[in-house]
Amino acid sequence: MDKVADIASDIGEYIRQQRSSAKISLRQLSKLAGVSNPYLSQIERGVRKPSAEILQQIAKGLRISAEALYVQAGILDLPTGGPVGDAIRSDAELTERQKQVLLDVYESFRRENAAANTAPKTTQPKTTHETAQETTEESA
Repeated sequence: MDKVADIASDIGEYIRQQRSSAKISLRQLSKLAGVSNPYLSQIERGVRKPSAEILQQIAKGLRISAEALYVQAGILDLPTGGPVGDAIRSDAELTERQKQVLLDVYESFRRENAAANTAPKTTQPKTTHETAQETTEESA
C-alpha cells in the first residue's frame, strides 16, 4: 500500500513540476486536460493515483508525451539507454519534446555504430609508404 502512495505522490509532484515549468495554473491545466480542478489538485498532492486515461489527458494539456507520465506513474518501464538516456530524461531544463528529440538522435547514432561494428570488415588498400616499408623489411 505504501508503494502505491509513493507512486501517486511521485506522479503528482512530476505533474506539478511540468505545470510550473510550462507556467500553467492548476485551473488552466484543468481546462486544457478536461479534468476537474479538485481532482487535479488531489493528483498533484498525491492523494489520488490517476488512471492511464487521465494521465493521457493531463499530458495533452501539458503538451508532453503521455509515455513520460506513464513511466513516472509506473505504468511503463523506464526505456533503456544507459546513463546518457537517464541524464537526458532527468534534465529539468529541457522540455519533454526536447528530451525526446535528443533521445531519438542518440539512439540513431547508437544503432548506426552497432550496425557498423557488426558489418564485415573490408581490407583497406595499402598506402605507398606501407608497401615501400614492407619491401625494405623483406630485403633486409
